[in-house]
Amino acid sequence: MKPTVGVIGLGLMGQPMAGNLVKAGFPVVIWNRTRSRGDELVQQGAKWAETPFDVAAQVDILLTMVSDPAALEEVLWGKAGAGKGALEGLRKGSVLIDSSTVSPKLEHRVAAACAERGADSLDAPVTGGDWGAKKGELVFMIGGEAKVIERVQPVLDAMGKKFFHVGPAGAGQTIKLAMNLILALEVDALAEALALATAGGVAGEKLFEVLQSSMGRAPLLDIKGPLILKKDYKPSFPLRLMHKDVGLALNLARELGVQLPAGAGAFTAYSSVKDAAKEDLDYSAVAKFWDKK
Repeated sequence: MKPTVGVIGLGLMGQPMAGNLVKAGFPVVIWNRTRSRGDELVQQGAKWAETPFDVAAQVDILLTMVSDPAALEEVLWGKAGAGKGALEGLRKGSVLIDSSTVSPKLEHRVAAACAERGADSLDAPVTGGDWGAKKGELVFMIGGEAKVIERVQPVLDAMGKKFFHVGPAGAGQTIKLAMNLILALEVDALAEALALATAGGVAGEKLFEVLQSSMGRAPLLDIKGPLILKKDYKPSFPLRLMHKDVGLALNLARELGVQLPAGAGAFTAYSSVKDAAKEDLDYSAVAKFWDKK
């Protein structure tokens, strides 16, 4: 019999991840701050729970996929004066898989809190975009114990195609922040170079054509480059989340005594565009930083 899986957080990533679990035949219990995000999943067979605590109390494996550290703390520990969080509902022997992108320090707190309740935990952030989530082709970076990963492998298999055990609790988040820093810098660098080329009177398409045949070519630029040229910033990976992730990387760097000068510069550009945005944009919209110059 398949384990019952709970999913808290039904955004761009969490909703299709939960949908793939339903399709794979797992009993699924869901919760999200905006209930309408779960309507389609309920029609497909998922069960709605009224609170994060109620989700955790019913499941063998709990997956959290929320936007930021504050949101994770709220669903796990509960909102001050507003009831219990999911941690209090965790059953002994259950497993919490956190696929949010937060800090390693927060994952250490989560692991300790789970251990106090006799539960196991994994930090398992993902990459692959919303298209990867829809296709069940996400890549997981996992921190925690190997034996726990083995226990939940069928659940991970329903949502992803590759799984990397990168170290103990918190290691998954460390790798995710480092990787997203690279992605943020790649797109920022492309936007800067396009701004330089166009300021010099050369069409951005010409730079992109040459780039595609050079050592500078990267799969990410194949995807984001055309969007920047067309100024098509419909969010696949929202800029607000990339801004959050680069900020988390800078915070981690300060804790570790590592200088990230390029990251700091990119954060300035992302911050400027985020603060000026009146709608949700993809992080390729960092190119708008140069539009106003």
